[in-house]
Amino acid sequence: MDILLQLVFSGIALGMIYAVIAFGYQLTFATSGTLNFGQGEALMLGALVGLSVVGNIHGGPYLNYWLMIPIVLVFGALQGMFVEWIGVRPAIKIKSEFGWIMSTIALAIIFKNVAENIWGKDDLPFPSPISGAPFQIFGANVQPLQVLVVVGALAIMLAVEIFNRKSIYGKAVVATSNDRDAAGLMGINTSMVITFSYALSSATAAFAGVLVAPLTLTGATMGAALGLKAFAVAIIGGLTSGMGAIVGGLILGIAETVTGFYISTGYKEVPGLLLLLLVLAVKPAGLFGKTAIKKV
Repeated sequence: MDILLQLVFSGIALGMIYAVIAFGYQLTFATSGTLNFGQGEALMLGALVGLSVVGNIHGGPYLNYWLMIPIVLVFGALQGMFVEWIGVRPAIKIKSEFGWIMSTIALAIIFKNVAENIWGKDDLPFPSPISGAPFQIFGANVQPLQVLVVVGALAIMLAVEIFNRKSIYGKAVVATSNDRDAAGLMGINTSMVITFSYALSSATAAFAGVLVAPLTLTGATMGAALGLKAFAVAIIGGLTSGMGAIVGGLILGIAETVTGFYISTGYKEVPGLLLLLLVLAVKPAGLFGKTAIKKV
């Protein structure tokens, strides 16, 4: 039972990383009906930029982990704006249904190649901001870093939700999410809202990168698998539900850790993918998603 609890705690930490990235998918889908398929690369770049700031790589400055986080958030936001300007906005203007898909995938490949040339192809260790000594909960060993991941992931998602509900700019995002055409008629600059949603999406992914980096190795390839699994989480939970992202992330994270231990690490992705297929067959909008009704 202690081992099972330890696996569950590890799965929760992993699942919350998936949830943060999936939350970013939801932000852009809500405002523009598009997705950034380079979310994993936004996470990867955030982790590598953060490592350069705290780890003194290539002669960069050395800062405390906590002071590094705002820098990574700003970098992630700028990277997201760049993706929207270059890859998404032209496709939206010409109403291309697939142009933004290929554009964001192409940019993801470019970002990965750029990262390999700047930071190299080898994985690098990320310094831990807190003690690595585990403590016990119900007899299971839990790493403080795992708790930091869960708290940090919940904090960034809660902060975005509060911003959307309380600030005038957030209300513009919500209005655009509900009806882009109506929001435009009411004087809201929907193009700027979409750009902002991409900035916010990539900033949350970059933040997820510096959360997960101390638990794993940091490198140019770290984002691809995380981004793909987070997309599966977004589909399982529903692209219109923040709660769906959290629940979907927890389900996938726990399923992976438990399967990897009790069956084989070679099969740890199978349960989550089977769940994805099941959800798509039974409830295509996701567990918490709402089916869109189009009037013709």
